[in-house]
Amino acid sequence: MISWNVILFSVYHIVVILAIIHVVMDNRQPAKTMAWALVIWFVPVVGLVFYLFFGLNTRKERFISQRSLDQLSKRSMLEFVEQKDLQLPADYRQLIDLFVNENFSLPFKDNQVTVYDDGYAFFPALLQEIAKAESHIHIDMYIFADDALGCLLSDALIDRARQGVEVKLIYDDVGCWNVSHQFFERMRDEGVEVVPFLPVRFPSFTSKVNYRNHRKLIVIDGRIGFIGGMNVALRYVKGTGTQPWRDTMLKVEGTGVYGLQRAFLIDWYFCDRTLISDRKYYPPVRLAQPLDTQSLSLSQTVTSGPVAPYPEIMQGYVRIILSARRYVYLETPYFLPTEPVLFALKTASAAGVDVRIIVPYRSDAKWVEWASRSYLRDVVESGVTVMLYQAGFLHSKLLVCDDSICTCGSTNVDIRSFENNFESNIFLYGEGAARQLREMFLADEQQSVNLQDIPKRMHPKFMKRLWESMVRMMSPLM
Repeated sequence: MISWNVILFSVYHIVVILAIIHVVMDNRQPAKTMAWALVIWFVPVVGLVFYLFFGLNTRKERFISQRSLDQLSKRSMLEFVEQKDLQLPADYRQLIDLFVNENFSLPFKDNQVTVYDDGYAFFPALLQEIAKAESHIHIDMYIFADDALGCLLSDALIDRARQGVEVKLIYDDVGCWNVSHQFFERMRDEGVEVVPFLPVRFPSFTSKVNYRNHRKLIVIDGRIGFIGGMNVALRYVKGTGTQPWRDTMLKVEGTGVYGLQRAFLIDWYFCDRTLISDRKYYPPVRLAQPLDTQSLSLSQTVTSGPVAPYPEIMQGYVRIILSARRYVYLETPYFLPTEPVLFALKTASAAGVDVRIIVPYRSDAKWVEWASRSYLRDVVESGVTVMLYQAGFLHSKLLVCDDSICTCGSTNVDIRSFENNFESNIFLYGEGAARQLREMFLADEQQSVNLQDIPKRMHPKFMKRLWESMVRMMSPLM
């Protein structure tokens, strides 16, 4: 007579084999396929559960119909927005067309950009703009904590809602797992419209826990926009307790705010199924004061996510790096690049381009730091300069190239950001913004140490190198 143990053992192995077949048939990158197969086979039960939660691929699914997307995008952006004498930079015409064709990310001219390099500068500016809001406030945030800063910002939003201003807030359900429901309910009770992004509730949406809205977007009255790497949490001002926090946020004034607005309204429809395409969200934009045209930038707001056919932001990074003539400067808190990005960095360096990368000396995620070390040594050996930021935790996410193009947003240079998360970056064409971000990069470089000057990082002992290589094998899953 067959025992229950034998039956359960057999059923489990059948399920494991079916799961591995599912991974193989999904036709992902071979490295990611092998990583998931190893986890499922060699980590009993836990590996299978881990795959069900974090491994199922949603890129082929469609969460928004093309008809609704057209109404949210083409009707609003083409019917309400007109740009006279729009001139596109010839050197980046193909990149602009790439974003338009794949993401319907239209280019917008004459944008004034203000750069904030820490929370002490950014959050007072944000609160000031919120206090002046008259029509609407739209916030799309990965983390909205219920700490002192989050409470201050929620009070400001409640105050505007009481004054009749439309306030909409999207927060990521996983990013805010440790935030009490009462915190958001209080805002709802006071007239703020609050919705979670892709809530994870067992058993429904269990497999979606891996696909999170990592965006940081704020639009006020359709005239002011903020985008970058800062969430709403006190550590973005005070640091982690052991080290200060260095981050980058951009304030955009000009028609480029329309691109941020479109990105928010698509996410709102994704979460709330309310289709909004009213003219009032795309008002005529006038800059506060006449500026030297050399300081203004052309912009494209580009979003990417696991349900898009292609990883648009990653494609943009690759194209910029490969088209660089003089330099590429890159800041990221986590460096686990996809093969195309890694190949592009090595190719640019081999072609004589000055390629520099700044990452934190100490990461806030130890496993990611271990996995990234071999990647960093790899690019150093190909001629890339890698600097480790020592003045705190570097959470800044930016790329600047040749004093002519730059990008900043929520996207890390890692597989999770490029392929799994819903991300947003603004791409800015012109010397104005590019030089600002270049100067910021060079200032950060002064507070960094060259990786080649740290022998224990460049030439670790055998066991440490073995461990880092083993963790790197799991980088497609991080």
